[in-house]
Amino acid sequence: MTDFLSTGTLPEHYRDLALTVRDFANQVVAPVAAKHDAEHSFPYEVVAGMARMGLFGLPFPEEYGGMGGDYFALCLALEELGKIDQSVAITLEAGVSLGAMPIYRFGDEKQKQEWLPRLASGQNLGAFGLTEAGAGSDAGGTRTTAAEDGDSWVINGNKQFITNSGTDITALITVTAVTGQVGGKKEISTILVPADTSGFTAEPAYNKVGWNASDTHPLTFTDVRVPKENLLGERGRGYANFLRILDEGRIAIAALSVGAAQGCVDECVRYAGEREAFGKTIGSNQAIAFKIARMEARAHTARTAYYDAAALMLSGKPFKKQASIAKLVASEAAMDNSRDATQIFGGYGFMNEYPVARHYRDSKILEIGEGTTEVQLMLIGRELGL
Repeated sequence: MTDFLSTGTLPEHYRDLALTVRDFANQVVAPVAAKHDAEHSFPYEVVAGMARMGLFGLPFPEEYGGMGGDYFALCLALEELGKIDQSVAITLEAGVSLGAMPIYRFGDEKQKQEWLPRLASGQNLGAFGLTEAGAGSDAGGTRTTAAEDGDSWVINGNKQFITNSGTDITALITVTAVTGQVGGKKEISTILVPADTSGFTAEPAYNKVGWNASDTHPLTFTDVRVPKENLLGERGRGYANFLRILDEGRIAIAALSVGAAQGCVDECVRYAGEREAFGKTIGSNQAIAFKIARMEARAHTARTAYYDAAALMLSGKPFKKQASIAKLVASEAAMDNSRDATQIFGGYGFMNEYPVARHYRDSKILEIGEGTTEVQLMLIGRELGL
């Protein structure tokens, strides 16, 4: 296996971070991944380890309890975790890019001081309540409402498919809600809801195809009352602000997807060098070697795409199109590589205790979450002026 990090193309501090997370993934995550997947249990001990390493604070300034790094550092960590266990990787991704990042991007100083140290430390998790039964790709179809009542917002409605929303350490839900009408259109704002607020309920967890060790719940808001000061960002800018968060998040999901794609390559290279059939290792058969070569090409191409999008983002240049390209290419690479890996492993690839089987079940959601493949194609076309 060619180790991309060994080429020296990354600055040393990025390379050291990635190697440190790689060691953690192999030594701490890998031994318990199958157990948590089979039990559908949240890996609190793994999350605590990531918290001690400072991974939840990677892109945030030290003044808010962060590590003083950047978004690319987060992506490198997600890639390494994604090789081993996508459930763990998405827990970190959602905790940072969806849980904490909206507060960092759009919160006032009081909100940042109150919430970011807790979320950046990893001692608490935040969730982003966006999706509803009738408002997924069409987030403008939001029906959850937040009505003014004196000095409070009173929130009523439902959300679904919300990551990190029902753990023992979940402290905050950021909710998009309709706060009025402007010009005949819904005014959508974003409001912070502490998880212990009366009327908020994280309903029983979903029984999912994959990401079984990730925490995902439908949410109910029944006369949930929070102070008006819990408005996050400018009133009526909730929709626009969440689009910015999703643009960034697509780069992170692309990085996670690259990890999954590369993890399948690594497993297949190892297996093809050990498994014998008809008196020789299966990797000596051109059909197998070519299949793995295509898998490696997909992973490399997808990695290049997310590196490009991240570089544009960090330089302050427009990156919407490149983020969509990265998310599209990387999620499809993960799905294609997991399918090919399962085929190479044969019957073993259909057994859940093998990493390639988990990747096969886990990877499909990468083509759906944080913008479906179809949404990415629409956005890319739109950026081309079509």
